[in-house]
Amino acid sequence: MSDNRPNRLSVFKTYKLYVGGKFPRSESGRVYEVTDSKGTWLANAPQSSRKDARDAVVAARKAFGGWSGATAYNRGQILYRVAEMLEGRKDQFVREVADAEGLSKSKAAAVVDAAIDRWVWYAGWTDKIGQIVGGANPVAGPFFNLSTPEPTGVVTVLAPQESSFLGLVSVIAPVIATGNTAVVVASADSPLPALSLGEVLATSDLPGGVVNILSGRTAEIAAPLASHQDVNAIDLTGADAALAKELEIAAADNLKRVVRPHPVDENGAAFDWSADPGTHRLTAFLETKTVWHPTGALGVSGTSY
Repeated sequence: MSDNRPNRLSVFKTYKLYVGGKFPRSESGRVYEVTDSKGTWLANAPQSSRKDARDAVVAARKAFGGWSGATAYNRGQILYRVAEMLEGRKDQFVREVADAEGLSKSKAAAVVDAAIDRWVWYAGWTDKIGQIVGGANPVAGPFFNLSTPEPTGVVTVLAPQESSFLGLVSVIAPVIATGNTAVVVASADSPLPALSLGEVLATSDLPGGVVNILSGRTAEIAAPLASHQDVNAIDLTGADAALAKELEIAAADNLKRVVRPHPVDENGAAFDWSADPGTHRLTAFLETKTVWHPTGALGVSGTSY
């Protein structure tokens, strides 16, 4: 029996920004072509404008109170849920990472596995980092002296240009694990894994606005974010040396915390995102609050406790 069904047209995916828990197109209406390592067209990505950047900051600030006020244990549960959702969509991300970075399917699968494992790793740190960088301080007097880490606020993150997924996860996860909210500028040439990550975050119990993902020209989007008075910190990982210098000068206007790009070694090799991440990105966007309180006394002896 012959198959008389008409030939069907493929349904191409429309990639959108992720801002405030929603998926808007760029306010400007602009898009740009994204190609693979061989120059083959993959999709059109939104080209974010300054207005999109400002909208993302508003969404991040709105979400900050609830996210920073959540328990560290609850944040860990949500980060683990992100890993669960990625595990279920692994095939999609393997394909997108392979196209974005010119990798074989097996190498792309290893990258995606490492990115999923990194979400789990940071999920485990959410309720432990406070014990590492905070605690009771010894003082000469009848006082409690307690130092407690608190999130910095809204953080702009320039994602790595060359590592479209593992590097992306490695700079987003520690920011939100410690209670900050993020405005992420995806890799300019390889934004598709980042935009797809927004779809995962939207279905992972992460409150809208905690992570906002923009695609487009890095310098165009980063400039208004670096000078924005309601952005508290900026991670310059995805900026080249010249752009990083300009953004750091702009960031000084309201004393933003700044994480500088990784230095390139003498051989020009890219940073190894598969290496042990350590805790330095967790502590980069934490402030320390120290509280003094009198201990009082027990009985007539005046013994302090």
